[in-house]
Amino acid sequence: MNLLSLPRPEAVLFDFDGILVDSEPMHYRAFTEVLDPLGMGFPWREYVEIYMGFDDRDAFRAAFLAKEIELDDANLAKLVGAKSEAFLRGLRHGVTAYPGAVSLIESLHAAGLPLALCSGALRSDIDPILAQLGVARCFDAIVSADDVRRSKPDPESYTLAFARLSERYPTLLTVPEKSVAVEDTPAGIRSAKGAGLRVLAVTNSYGAGELADADRIVDSLEEVRFEG
Repeated sequence: MNLLSLPRPEAVLFDFDGILVDSEPMHYRAFTEVLDPLGMGFPWREYVEIYMGFDDRDAFRAAFLAKEIELDDANLAKLVGAKSEAFLRGLRHGVTAYPGAVSLIESLHAAGLPLALCSGALRSDIDPILAQLGVARCFDAIVSADDVRRSKPDPESYTLAFARLSERYPTLLTVPEKSVAVEDTPAGIRSAKGAGLRVLAVTNSYGAGELADADRIVDSLEEVRFEG
């Protein structure tokens, strides 16, 4: 394994699904549990190519738009709630952290780096997994789908996460360009770049060619070390 040594950033902002945990198959199963009875399910490949990287709201909107079916806010809320319940049922079987993810987060926290979690998932999906992994205490700020109006690839979530870190550490953080986002999707990379952050991409969900807009690309967080 070739180690990648990177300069110490002012802060590190982690994506959640596909970076900390291999939860995308769980999200897919939850979507299909809700959509299949409506005759609106889609294959895994379509989920990867179209829906992965969206928050639940935008994923349902896109699925209904593809079928040219109207979806009002009330029914959207019901679908999001049903999908969240299905996802939480799946969590009873446990989750698997990606290699190197937990150890990197714990080492950065121990080194005193400000850390944030920036995810398109619902907070109710995030908290149980952080509890299982034992890393909730490491994050100084958590931004979820509940906190923003526009999900990735819009930069709103990363802009908010960086702002919250800056409020907590006003003397440590200067400009977004000196902090790093850790992402696994093209949508996430565009979001982080739009917020002015540098991006380290991990090929957990997409190949390196699809993540080419990132500043650096690795196959696993086991390969990453931050200096200082």
